[in-house]
Amino acid sequence: MSEYKKNSLSLKGAVALGTGVMIGAGIFALLGQVAELSGQWFPYIFLLGAVISAFSAYSYIKVSNAYPSAGGIAMILKKAYGKSMVTAAASVLMALSMVINESLVARTFGSYTLQLFDVTNKGFWIPALGVGLLLLAFLINILGNTVIGKTSQVTSFIKVGGIVLFAVGGLWAADFALDGLITNNESASKDYTVFSYVGALALSILAYKGFTTITNSGGEVTNPHKNVGRAIVISLALCTVVYFLVAFSVNSSLSISEIIKAKDYSLAEAAKPAFGDYGLYFTVGIAILATVSGVIASVFAVSRMTAMLIDMELLPHSHLGMSGRIQKHMLVYVIAMAILLTIFFDLSRIASIGAIFYLVMDMIIHWGVLKFLRKEVGANAAIVITALILDFVILVAFLYVKAQSDLLVVSVSAIAILLVFLLEYWFLKRAKASQ
Repeated sequence: MSEYKKNSLSLKGAVALGTGVMIGAGIFALLGQVAELSGQWFPYIFLLGAVISAFSAYSYIKVSNAYPSAGGIAMILKKAYGKSMVTAAASVLMALSMVINESLVARTFGSYTLQLFDVTNKGFWIPALGVGLLLLAFLINILGNTVIGKTSQVTSFIKVGGIVLFAVGGLWAADFALDGLITNNESASKDYTVFSYVGALALSILAYKGFTTITNSGGEVTNPHKNVGRAIVISLALCTVVYFLVAFSVNSSLSISEIIKAKDYSLAEAAKPAFGDYGLYFTVGIAILATVSGVIASVFAVSRMTAMLIDMELLPHSHLGMSGRIQKHMLVYVIAMAILLTIFFDLSRIASIGAIFYLVMDMIIHWGVLKFLRKEVGANAAIVITALILDFVILVAFLYVKAQSDLLVVSVSAIAILLVFLLEYWFLKRAKASQ
């Protein structure tokens, strides 16, 4: 495991890595989509999403504190299920959800950047800018951990401060009225079902799943038996505060119909009535910084995780004529997949597929901890069971909502999950036969 440098990420660096992924995707890419499914209550959906994510994080923290690893999630699964199809398939689902996150943030980068220009052909420029960002993330990741860690710390500080400034400024422009907490606008006229609200929760959970980035870098964090858990808790707490403040501010500045209309760039739209052109430039600048750092951090994490899967002989690998380390090869494959998704899928579908993959993988993690690792790592059964039930309820409700509005998302997700399990079964069976 010489490819992984122990003590190369400090506690601050780990927190920056987690918040870098979460804030880049969560607040800029998903706020409008959560509002579309939950109306005036969307700020509270983000709070509920944080609570559910905290239950979910418990399993990861308990196992990671006991067994920190550079392939954290794959390590958790292998500890629970051994070298099996379940371990391999669930790990691949997590890796795929991270790649999906990269394409989600890349398209968000394109959507916000175009707010600065009078462009008519947005269907071309949004994916084109997203692809450019992915290529930039590839080049930066080639430079290694030290550069990424320092970059993440600086950008996380700037963007969290900038987003908080945006939120406070928006509330100031609205005279700090409490309308954003419970809005009496036309959203009340639309019937939002229980399934719709729970579907919104699924997307809000996707906004917090960046904490797993810290788990996957556990073997590289200083004093990992303590700092991995600390970094996860701090990252979740920071993002919860930021998400709620921003959602509250946007809800005070725009009606729900306006948020939904501009759901791919809702923060930029909210800046116009509050701050005018200068506020728009500021918000778009923060969005660009957040999405750039988010993609860089995510690419870093998923390339390391997939390299670990190859080391564990759970994933096939071909050099395809490339020289150098496996992790560098995985950077190429990860970026290539993210580019394809960025070109062919819109934000809503990318987010939905990512949420489904993540919830399925998360349930497998909780079941493994509950059934096989609970006593070994000292996990509380009630907390793990609660996390498992919450994931199941949210997944079922989200699938129901999407089956009504976009059956293609459900179909693609189901086929992809089935293929992952079948291909891993075939790969492991073939590998066992060859040995």
